[in-house]
Amino acid sequence: MSNQSSEPFPSSIISTINPYEKLKIVYDPATDSLTRNSQNKTWIRIFRPSQSQKIQLLPLIIYFHGGGFIQFHANSTVFHNFCKSMADQLSVMVISVEYRPAPENRLPAAYEDALESLIWVKNQALDTVNGEPWLRNYVDFSKCFVMGSSAGGNIAYNCCLSASELDLEPIKICGLILNQPHFGGVERTDSELRLVNDDRVPLVVNDLLWELALPIGVNRDHAYCNPFVDENLERKLRFIRRCLVACSKGDPLVDRDIKFAKMLGGKCVEVMSLVAESGFHGMTHTDPNKAEELFKAVKDFIFSEN
Repeated sequence: MSNQSSEPFPSSIISTINPYEKLKIVYDPATDSLTRNSQNKTWIRIFRPSQSQKIQLLPLIIYFHGGGFIQFHANSTVFHNFCKSMADQLSVMVISVEYRPAPENRLPAAYEDALESLIWVKNQALDTVNGEPWLRNYVDFSKCFVMGSSAGGNIAYNCCLSASELDLEPIKICGLILNQPHFGGVERTDSELRLVNDDRVPLVVNDLLWELALPIGVNRDHAYCNPFVDENLERKLRFIRRCLVACSKGDPLVDRDIKFAKMLGGKCVEVMSLVAESGFHGMTHTDPNKAEELFKAVKDFIFSEN
């Protein structure tokens, strides 16, 4: 199976990793589908702080989980626990959104689902009688933030670009929060080559994830993957005036994330960057100390907003 051209590994780079075994998936080319280790899913989960009281309305984070576009769900334990901790530690409301996985539903399907979630939140804000009680009773809809981890960061970003075409009143998107967002491109970066056999996202796995996620027939220099090739970016950035980008120097994706943050900063977006000197891809979901560092940055980002 191959739906895109890609540069071969440099002759000095050797990988013995089987990406299908690494991801614990089986691909059926006849149906363009995967057999996964988990099929259970739910459309949306809502989290509120354990100690919350209806004295002051809370900011809302609309969250998209990671998994390389092909794995996990909003109710997967690792993301359930992450969102619960975030709601408690930041004193915010969190909505964790399910989206259709690739390759059965290739991009832009996940972006469309993400956009639908924003419209759903808007409808809840408009329905002051029959809207979701937890949102009606606890959320300040003028303080909404879109957030995603890894592939979810890519989805969050592209969702906000698409939302520039919509009227979302009365909700207000006050910022974008990207935790180790998953971007790509045909040309290899130094961090990808340096960490070619990374334990979390080796280069062969990264290649496979994009091959399964992108529309058939395009390469990794498509705008869904490579944010630097979007010719209409200036117009689409209407909803992204502030952005937090968190990444780690131990992540193969770090070079792209740093370059992405610099690109936004050059387009009049207020950017806050958190670059960890050590760590790995997905570290905030398995390392409590890394999660605490991220939550502190997110809290500063949310509550410093004017």
